[in-house]
Amino acid sequence: MLRLAGARVLDERDLIDVRGVFDNDPVAACMVAARVEVAGLDPWRLGGEMWGSDSRPIRGRVDGLCFSGPNLIPLRGSATAMRMFADRARRRGRMCSSLVGPAEQVLTLWDELQSDWGPAREVRGDQPLMAISTAPKITPDPHVRQVRPNELNRYLPAAISMFIEEVGIDPCAEDGGAGYRARVSELIAAGRAFARFEHGEVVFKAEIGAMSSRVGQIQGVWVRPDRRGEGIGTAGTAAVADRLTRVLNRTASLYVNGYNHVAQAAYRRIGFEQVGQYATVLF
Repeated sequence: MLRLAGARVLDERDLIDVRGVFDNDPVAACMVAARVEVAGLDPWRLGGEMWGSDSRPIRGRVDGLCFSGPNLIPLRGSATAMRMFADRARRRGRMCSSLVGPAEQVLTLWDELQSDWGPAREVRGDQPLMAISTAPKITPDPHVRQVRPNELNRYLPAAISMFIEEVGIDPCAEDGGAGYRARVSELIAAGRAFARFEHGEVVFKAEIGAMSSRVGQIQGVWVRPDRRGEGIGTAGTAAVADRLTRVLNRTASLYVNGYNHVAQAAYRRIGFEQVGQYATVLF
């Protein structure tokens, strides 16, 4: 049956095509692939909709792919596909806190949406996407370990400080921190929050924010301000990367702001190499 051109909500019949997009670039797709591997393409279970655009007027190969949920994540597609996704996003209204993903798609989509959704709080157009799939080149910090559930109250202040530094807003501002506390608690319960404690206080922290069957994405790397410059962050991040590559048999990935040359140098010392380019638009 013929249908009008435009973005459509994908369903389980499109799963093979969607997985093909993930397989083409598993590092860039990690955030979305992690969800789809658990929930499939059912919007209720997925926590959002997967949008696709096809090159032909009948159901066929998915040429453009975009996840619409807490974040709007365009993974693949031409300028035409981004225009289709922008049309659909515009009709729904902004329901996301950010646009994030491969820079070409994010910035093209933002060009389409800016007049309706702008101004953005911040546009980070240069975020190298880095990955390592072998053992780190430096010795991981042996004192970095998984955070235990009963350590939530000690870990949370560091997580809040990191969020404020990185995102520029207080995650506790709207609901007193209940939502952010729940999210951090989930990461701890899943064994994906890591820290170095000294005298009961966090001096380094990081999390595996998303983990697909092939890739784990490290996020929230933070060192207590008075301990910066000692190499704690580099060795700590190496410990989390080692956990991913050696224990969990995943590629470790992360993305970093282009202006943060210190962090990029540290990640390269660990063995991370740039494999792509991300961009983020914050609202």
